[in-house]
Amino acid sequence: MTTFMYLCSLILMCILVSSNAQLQQNFYAKSCPKAEKIILEYVHKHIPNAPSLAAALIRMHFHDCFVRGCDASVLLNFTSSSGSQTEKVGIPNLTLRGFSFIDDIKKIIEAECPGVVSCADIISLVARDSIVVIGGPFWNVPTGRRDGTISIASETLSDIPSPFSNFSTLQNDFAKKGLDLKDLVLLSGAHTIGVSLCTSFSNRLYNFTGTFGTQDPSLDSEYAANLKAKKCKSINDNTTIVEMDPGSFKTFDLSYYKLLLKRRGLFQSDAALTTSTTTKTYINQLVAGSLKEFYVEFAQSMEKMGRIEVKAGSTGEIRKNCAVVNS
Repeated sequence: MTTFMYLCSLILMCILVSSNAQLQQNFYAKSCPKAEKIILEYVHKHIPNAPSLAAALIRMHFHDCFVRGCDASVLLNFTSSSGSQTEKVGIPNLTLRGFSFIDDIKKIIEAECPGVVSCADIISLVARDSIVVIGGPFWNVPTGRRDGTISIASETLSDIPSPFSNFSTLQNDFAKKGLDLKDLVLLSGAHTIGVSLCTSFSNRLYNFTGTFGTQDPSLDSEYAANLKAKKCKSINDNTTIVEMDPGSFKTFDLSYYKLLLKRRGLFQSDAALTTSTTTKTYINQLVAGSLKEFYVEFAQSMEKMGRIEVKAGSTGEIRKNCAVVNS
């Protein structure tokens, strides 16, 4: 190997090492040692009184990471100086909630350590802690993310996986973010908790082919009839809330996957997971396995998702207020 080639390989190795070392456990151990404890205590105090917020907060984390990486760009408000609407008002994000929860934690953290802890890390830690509090899996959240300064509404439509997506679209959406088919199946497992508005799936009941009265043949007919009779009684219903994992939507368990195999996934994107031999095999393995095994694998995919396109070092900033970039 020539000296030049050796230096090139050494530089490349250093770049790879530094990119993998951007995040680390207990990143704030010296700069703000109480940060993670403050977040955990706040979550423990408030989530038991509003457990449905846990599903909303993990969804916020997911939507944040899929647009410009896990950089809290989802929290930014529109300002005249930015000149464009932010992710908050993008169609996929109109039903996001929990912004005030993040803001309240940020205020406490800022009082403890001004300008040290990023909003991006707060979202990541809150999502994990909230799921643990409702009895779900724990996963490692290495920290050190910095906050982005750009947030564009239109990017939510191009980057966030849609409930109307087919398998190939989902596969591409996840691959763009460095996530594979196993991650797709595991991260979709978060649908075991939470709710949805009828607007995210009513086309499957009333207008599947674009002709009114047509129904998605991949949806179990008994389940569809029940949804029509008791939940989404009209295609124009935009207020009724439906459980994504009926009968078990408050429990982080394997029920969601069992329903998929019965053709009772609520969204087209849920049903799409059973149209691929690879993903259906993963689903069958999860159902046949233990809850503990699911938790271990879910944790691995969540940690992987939390590393998508992170900003670290001198990139981005530490926002003082999560809703606006620093002046």
